[in-house]
Parts: sequence; C-alpha cells; structure tokens
Amino acid sequence: MLPETMKTVEMREPGKADVLEVGERAVPDVRAGEVLVRVTAAGVNGPDLVQRRGHYPPPKGASDLLGLEVSGEVVALGDNVTGWDVGDRVCALTNGGGYAEFVAIDASHCLPIPEGVSEIDAAGLCETYFTVWSNLFFEQDTKPGQLLLVHGGAGGIGSTAIQLGKALGLRVFTTCANAEDCAYAESLGAERAINFHDEDFVEVVREAGGANLILDIIGGDYVARNIKAASPDARIVQLAFNAGSKVEINLMPIMLKRLVYTGATLRSRPEEFKSAVAADLRDKVWPMFAAGKLAAQTHATFPFERAGEAHETMEKAAHRGKILLIPAG
Repeated sequence: MLPETMKTVEMREPGKADVLEVGERAVPDVRAGEVLVRVTAAGVNGPDLVQRRGHYPPPKGASDLLGLEVSGEVVALGDNVTGWDVGDRVCALTNGGGYAEFVAIDASHCLPIPEGVSEIDAAGLCETYFTVWSNLFFEQDTKPGQLLLVHGGAGGIGSTAIQLGKALGLRVFTTCANAEDCAYAESLGAERAINFHDEDFVEVVREAGGANLILDIIGGDYVARNIKAASPDARIVQLAFNAGSKVEINLMPIMLKRLVYTGATLRSRPEEFKSAVAADLRDKVWPMFAAGKLAAQTHATFPFERAGEAHETMEKAAHRGKILLIPAG
C-alpha cells in the first residue's frame, strides 16, 4: 500500500541555496504511459540551480519540484505501459519532480540500472548521459581518432563526456581548474587535461591539430576561443554559459573553417526524442558499464535536509563527478 503523502525538497521562493527546505505533498498520480517510482536517490544538476534562481521554469504540465533524474523502484504502472513491472529497479530522466520520495515518469524515459552500478550511483547517470549522448553521438557522424575538447572535465557533464569519448576511440582533451581535477580527468581517460589557470587551451589544442568536437559549459570569452581551437569542419556544442551568454564574435573564422556552432537544452526536447535517446543508450551505451569501459562517478550524497548544502557544493565547483540527494537519512 502506497502512502498518501511524501517528503519533498521545496523552494520557498527563487533565490540562493538556503531557499530549499523539506516539505510534504501528496504522492503524484500516475498517468497513462507513466510509471510511479519510489526514489532511492536523485541527481543534482546545473539546470536545478538555474531553476532555483528563478530562470528555468518547468515545461507545461511538468512538476514544479526540482530534480531531473532519479533511481529507484517501480511501484505502480499507468495504463498502456509495457516493458516494466512493479518491483523493477530503474534509473530515469524526468521533466522535474525528482526531489521527492515518489515521482511519476514517462515509462520510455526509464532505463535498467546498468550492471556493476549501485542503485544509488545510478541516480547520477541519466541527465548527463542523455545530454552528452544526444549532443555528441546520437545520429552524428563522430569517428574514432577525432579530437574532442571537453570544458569542465571534473564535473558531471565533463566526466561523462570524457568516459564516452575515450570508450568510443576519440582523443579527449579537457580543461580543469586545478591539478587535482586534471589528475581526475586523466584517470577517466583524458589524453590531456589542461589547467586553465596555467595554460592556454587554444594553444594546446591547436598544437595537437585542432578540435573536431568541442563541448562547452562556460560560454563568455570561451566562445571566441573555441572557434580558434576548432579544426576545419568542427562542431561546437554549447550546453551552458557559466561565464555569460552574451558575447561578440567574429563570424569570418566560422565561415572559413565551415564550423557548426550549436546548442541545446534537453528538458525542452520532445518526449519522443528523449525516448529515442533512451533506447539508443540502452542498446549502445549501457553494455559499456558491464564491460568496464564506463563507471558511475559519484562525488557525494546528501539527505534531503541538506539539499541547500548540495547546491552550494555544486555552485562552488567543489565536486568531481555527480552530487546526489537521498530522501531518507
């Protein structure tokens, strides 16, 4: 028997991390095509921080609670759900609502917990793997031997991109903030980790022949520098802009090098697109965990009562890998 209410992490108002507090709500109803998951853990991601500050409203019909990925147990099925049964253990991408003891999720956005990954650690997989896979590899002509430049290699997106790039035969270069983060990135498979305080990534990458792919979460002056670091016919993907979204650039190098500069937000993509990415991940990526080519990267776990501290840790970039929230404890 399911309870009528559940513990949540609520946002009193938009603001700093201290606006987060534990609350209580009714357990959500499960609609056709959805499964209800009892949450074991929830991932903390950059979009959660932006939404907390009041700049990333949830899509129409989505929960206003934070939380874009979870792991846990399927406890109820909506109509027309196939492929899942009550009692299955899953990790999943959500449209929101993950910071709760229960969350209703599109059944086609759920994946089995990969072999060799704990149920808690699996909570930190979906948002970054969906994001990186859909932007760099899904329906893209990415070839082994190409040079992938990943900015912010020690974080959740960065650690995922490094591992996937290495597993698929790419040369992976990355930028990091200090020697410890550089060592961590290289342990994940980066050929070259660049301490951006000490070296110019443009010079390092150009000496290596230029980047065929660039994954950037920084923005600001990195936009123009990415263009300089790119090889002809390169693709540059903007996923966030921690240093600012408004920049001035020279379009001439884009034309001369035939560059593609693109960007995306996963949450606003059509549900059918996310379902297709989930199926591709299950087929092509999830087996890499069992083969030892990929591993979950959990930096720390926090109980719901310390959600604000979890957000502060991420804002300080004081983490390597993923930060997770646990309902109990």
